Amino acid sequence: MPRAPRQQSCTGCSVERALSLIDGKWKIVILYKLLKGTLRFNELRRLIPGVTQRMLTHQLRELEADGLIVRVVYAQVPPRVEYSLSTRGQSLEPVLLALKQWGDTNLSSQAAKAA
Repeated sequence: MPRAPRQQSCTGCSVERALSLIDGKWKIVILYKLLKGTLRFNELRRLIPGVTQRMLTHQLRELEADGLIVRVVYAQVPPRVEYSLSTRGQSLEPVLLALKQWGDTNLSSQAAKAA
């Protein structure tokens, strides 16, 4: 049974609804990696070394159900599955890049202060 998109079941402000789509330990990282283009499952797994196969599968399914990524299965042996950002997912690019820039600026200066 496909799960209902979470943005419909989430009440509250638009920030809450937006965050409900990208919550999860790996979703933002997955979306950021897909900014560079279409990737296969094992390519994503190699690019995100800390994620387990099960967790990556789960996060990809949720992102697909929420309309942020597109999953294309090619009928061949062995099966080939590719993931890419949907139009909705692509609209997150400025947010993801701003988050990266903020992390680069604030987390590197924080590490320098600690040293």
